[in-house]
Amino acid sequence: MAKIKFTAALKRFFPDLKELQVSGGTVAEVLEAIELQYPGISEYLLDERGAVRQHMNIFVRGELIEDRETLQDTLKENDEIVIFQALSGG
Repeated sequence: MAKIKFTAALKRFFPDLKELQVSGGTVAEVLEAIELQYPGISEYLLDERGAVRQHMNIFVRGELIEDRETLQDTLKENDEIVIFQALSGG
């Protein structure tokens, strides 16, 4: 099972958000499992085409995912995934 971590900035929109473990062979499958735990989070993370929104980042094993369009990056057992809202400004 993959360990999913969320940064504190996302708790502003999902106050009950906490670290969890879900099964899935790809990032897409993991995000589907997260949606079951936190209905509506997919709409915040993904655009209308199912791609990662510009203001979001997803890291697997400390590396930014490569496939932001179809989320087919493969996962290994016990991978750590970090999902966070990109911050900008000056």
